[in-house]
Amino acid sequence: MIKGNFDIPLDFLSTSTPPLIGVDISSSSIKMVELSEAPKKAGYIIERYTIEALPQDAVSDGNINNLDAVSDAMRRAWKRMGTRIKNISLALPAAAVISKKILLPSGLRDEDLELQVEAEANQYIPFALEEVNLDFQVIGPSIASPEEVEVLLAASRKANVEDRVAAAQVAGLKTIIVDVEPYAAEAAFEQVRSQLPGGGVDQCVALIDIGATVMNVNVMRNDQSVYTRDQQIGGVQLTQMIQNTFGLSADDAEAAKRNGGLPDNYENDVLLPFRESVATEITRALQFFFTSTQYNEVNYIVLAGGCASISGLDDAVATRTQVSTLVANPFAQMSLSSRIKPRQLQTDAPALMIACGLAMRRFDPS
Repeated sequence: MIKGNFDIPLDFLSTSTPPLIGVDISSSSIKMVELSEAPKKAGYIIERYTIEALPQDAVSDGNINNLDAVSDAMRRAWKRMGTRIKNISLALPAAAVISKKILLPSGLRDEDLELQVEAEANQYIPFALEEVNLDFQVIGPSIASPEEVEVLLAASRKANVEDRVAAAQVAGLKTIIVDVEPYAAEAAFEQVRSQLPGGGVDQCVALIDIGATVMNVNVMRNDQSVYTRDQQIGGVQLTQMIQNTFGLSADDAEAAKRNGGLPDNYENDVLLPFRESVATEITRALQFFFTSTQYNEVNYIVLAGGCASISGLDDAVATRTQVSTLVANPFAQMSLSSRIKPRQLQTDAPALMIACGLAMRRFDPS
C-alpha cells in the first residue's frame, strides 16, 4: 500500500490492528462500537456502544462544519462508553472518495506496483497527488487477461481526512484507520448476510441505509457491490413533518420523534405518509438498478440506518416493492456483554452498521 509522505493514510484495506473502537460520524450523531473476539474465535462479543446526538448542522453533506461541537460529542460518547481504548477507526462518506478499479501487469514488485498506481492515479484524480490521501489493494487476477491484476484505487482530499482526525484528536482519541463508509457497511453486512436463506449466495441483496439526509442504496451479490446510488431522503424529513404538523421547534420535534409522546394523529397524519414516501423512493431506486445493470431481480432488501427501526417501515417497503425485507442487525449472532441491554440494542442496531464495520477492522487478518 502507498504510504510515502502521506500524513494520514486512507487505510481502508489494511492489515490487522491493535484494539480499537469503531466511530461513525454522521450528520445527526456520533456512534461508537467496541467489539472483542469470543473465546476460541467463536465469533464476536459486543462489549460497548453508544449514540451521542450532534447539534444541528455540525456535520452536513459529510463535511464537519463545527469541529468543536463534533469533538465535544466524541468526548462525551467515549466517556459514556466507559472504555480505556483510545484507538479508533473512522470513515469518510462515499462522496468524499474517488474510487476506481484499474488493471496493472501481474508480477510487479511492491515498489514498482506503487509507482504504477501513482502514475495511474494521475489520470483519475483531479487534484495534485500531494493534496490527497491515497490507498490501493490488489483484488486479484483479471478475468479478461491472466497477465494482469485488478487493483482497487481510492483517494480523498487531505482536508476530508484531516478534519475527522483533528476532531478525534481534540477529543483525546487516536485515529488508526480511515475507512470509507460503504466499505465499512459491507463489512458489517457479512454478519447480516449469514442470516439470509442460503447465506444469500448467488442472490442480489439491496442494503439500503436511510440516514438523516441521504438514503444510500448498495446492491451486493456474492460479496461484491454491483450497484450504488444515493437519494435525497432521510430522517430529517420526518422531523420537519413533525415540526410543521405540531408546531414544534426542530430540537423538540427531534426529541419527540426519538422518545414518543406525540398526539394520537401522528401515526396517520405524519408517520404513514413518511413511510410511504420512503417505500416509493426505494422502489424508484430498484428501478434505476434494473435499467442500469444486467440484473432484473432483487431477492432481499436489508434496511439499515437510523430510520430503519421506524415502526412498520419494513412492512411498507415489502408491500410496495414485493421484495422480502428485513431490518439489519449485525449483532444478532454476536454474544452480548453484561453492559448491553438487548432490547435497546435491537432498536439501535440498524443505525450502528457503519460503526460495527469499523469496529470489525480490529480483526482484519494480517
